[in-house]
Amino acid sequence: MSEDSVNSREQGIEFGSLAEELEDESYPLSHDDLLSRHGDRELELADSSTSLRDILGPENEQEYEDAESVRQAIFSMVGDDAVGRKGYSDRGGTATETDEEKTDESF
Repeated sequence: MSEDSVNSREQGIEFGSLAEELEDESYPLSHDDLLSRHGDRELELADSSTSLRDILGPENEQEYEDAESVRQAIFSMVGDDAVGRKGYSDRGGTATETDEEKTDESF
C-alpha cells in the first residue's frame, strides 16, 4: 500500500484507493465517464459514507481537466456531511497565551 492510499483523507473526506485511481485516470474526462468508471466508489465522511455518484449528482455537464479538479468538485458538493464536530477544526489554530505569559504581561 502506498503512502498516498494511507493518507487519502482530505477536508474530512476519506478517498481511499479512489485517490490513486483518479491520479491514474486519462484527462480530460467527462462527468458521465467519471461516473461510469468510478460512480459506485464509496467515500467515507465523518459519520457516514456515500458514493461518488451521490456526491456529484447525475446531471452535470462538467469536464474534469485533472484529478485535482475532480477533488475540488467533490469538496464543493459534499457539504456539511464531511464535517465531524461543528465549530471544531483539526487544522490547528491560533496559539493561546499560557498562564505564565499572561502573568508576565501583567507586570
